[in-house]
Amino acid sequence: SPSLFHHDGCGNYYGCPQIYLLAWGDDKADIIKKAVEDKVSDTLPASYLQMHNNANVCIDLAAASHLTRIQRPWLVTNCEWNDKLIRSAIVWLCMRVKKPILKLTNKDYNENGLSELLALYGSAYNVNIKIFNDLQHTITGWPGGKPNADDTYRPERAKPFPKRVVVFSPHPDDDVISMGGTLRRLVQQGHEVHVAYETSGNIAVGDEEVVRFMHFINGFNQLFDENSNET
Repeated sequence: SPSLFHHDGCGNYYGCPQIYLLAWGDDKADIIKKAVEDKVSDTLPASYLQMHNNANVCIDLAAASHLTRIQRPWLVTNCEWNDKLIRSAIVWLCMRVKKPILKLTNKDYNENGLSELLALYGSAYNVNIKIFNDLQHTITGWPGGKPNADDTYRPERAKPFPKRVVVFSPHPDDDVISMGGTLRRLVQQGHEVHVAYETSGNIAVGDEEVVRFMHFINGFNQLFDENSNET
């Protein structure tokens, strides 16, 4: 994002023969969705581009990830259904109608833009069973695979055992925050686990914060004898 910018007011938008809105990165996805799909609002000047006759939005896939055509394409067009897209659609439908997977009905599918799945699988029952089983088979207490067990429907193969595991963590402590339980299980179940940190984290705290805290420590030591009970 620019540190400085100049804005002439929304009224001047309409005098421009052509306007381009540029954005990239997933941190822009939410604001792009609001600017393109939500109602025009004074609190979001970019939304006024919806009323321009020749406005173009140039964004990458990450910035477009919250748009309906990307996040829920079944609402705007015919889809080429694959397992991942079907799972996304069913999870979205469950949240929308506030029902568990196995209680979804033909009516739920038809009223929410997912009738294509009924044509593909024959009935809501068939879709529900398939997706329920698919999701169920991704859940396990053996993240490294269970030795000497049938792994046909398990998310991880049984052999080899033990496994050598490498976890890539963008920043120190991200691994523990995001998958600490999984790491613990892998170690407890006998696997060789390594964590590769992609940055040292030595600049995680800004210089100004360090200097401010050092000033506090120096002032504290001047007020109290560090060996005293007060300290």
